[in-house]
Amino acid sequence: MSEVFGEKLKIDIFGTSHGPEVGVMIGGIPEGVSFDAERLQNFLLRRAPGQNEWSTARNEADIPVFVSGINTSESGGFTANGDVIEAVIKNTDVKPHDYEIKAVPRPGHADYPAWVKYGWIEPGGGAFSARLTAPLCIAGGICLQWLESEGIAVRAHISSIGDVRDSDISEEAFVHEDFPVIDEEAGRWMKKLITAVKEEGDSIGGVVECMISGIPAGVGEPLFGSLEARICQAVFAVPAVKGIEFGAGFRVGNMKGSENNDPYYIDGGRVITKTNNHGGILGGLSTGMPIVFRTAMKPTPSIAKVQDSVDLDRMVPAEITVGGRHDPCVVPRAVPCIEAAAAIAVCDILMEEGLL
Repeated sequence: MSEVFGEKLKIDIFGTSHGPEVGVMIGGIPEGVSFDAERLQNFLLRRAPGQNEWSTARNEADIPVFVSGINTSESGGFTANGDVIEAVIKNTDVKPHDYEIKAVPRPGHADYPAWVKYGWIEPGGGAFSARLTAPLCIAGGICLQWLESEGIAVRAHISSIGDVRDSDISEEAFVHEDFPVIDEEAGRWMKKLITAVKEEGDSIGGVVECMISGIPAGVGEPLFGSLEARICQAVFAVPAVKGIEFGAGFRVGNMKGSENNDPYYIDGGRVITKTNNHGGILGGLSTGMPIVFRTAMKPTPSIAKVQDSVDLDRMVPAEITVGGRHDPCVVPRAVPCIEAAAAIAVCDILMEEGLL
């Protein structure tokens, strides 16, 4: 399986949803880069399960144990020592028997294509599980602090859940909370919607919007090395992501060139644009404007409703009701995952170009 990402910054994720542990190996971070352990833990808690009524009842502390690659300090922080950083999170609330699906694949999950490719369906999705976003957030949380020390910020919020939409992200309006929305009224309606679909035994999807500020113009490459492509590759490691758009995204299909083009002007000796329909990237290169993208997150496929499937052993129709513990909406817990993936991609690109 392809569980390694990066050219200069190597991220190797391992473990399974209901195995003994999940973890990550991070190669390429130079000696002397320092991080705050408490801030990293708080970041991981934004993703951790069992935090509120809108997430799965699975209860995991998600406290990383660093096996190698760091020097700790009395203040509780740590510094990279130049070796590969390895960190693991113990899975303490596993119930694999609740997720035994045998030969009946769950609709919306990777069960069937995994059966075809590997010959098995692992309880809880195994390596396909969103549980693997925990070690992703360890690596991403470290990258976020590293980028911040260089004046680069990666921030995300819930843009919408179902048909309830938040305000657009901006430097001025952005807030960072466990349920990160800008408009309080929108947040209340989002929570009501999640509660309603949960009571129906169903789930709901949504959109996460992310902004990366502080990247200078000219970062990236054309064609296959484009900044969008590198970010997309990392972000699609978050299992529920089904689509990404940058800037005005699919709205450009209904625009004229005069509407879509972002006029340039000079502000304090700096070239910037009056609008940002291009989302901070043109020709695969950064323009110096904030990089803005949105990710469409699918509804949690594990739902209590009866669904049609097939019995792969007997090759006959079958019905399935998915048991176990699941999020009625993955969007709130996906926000830090999107930040983490974007930060990893940006760190790798900046390292490759000698800017980090």
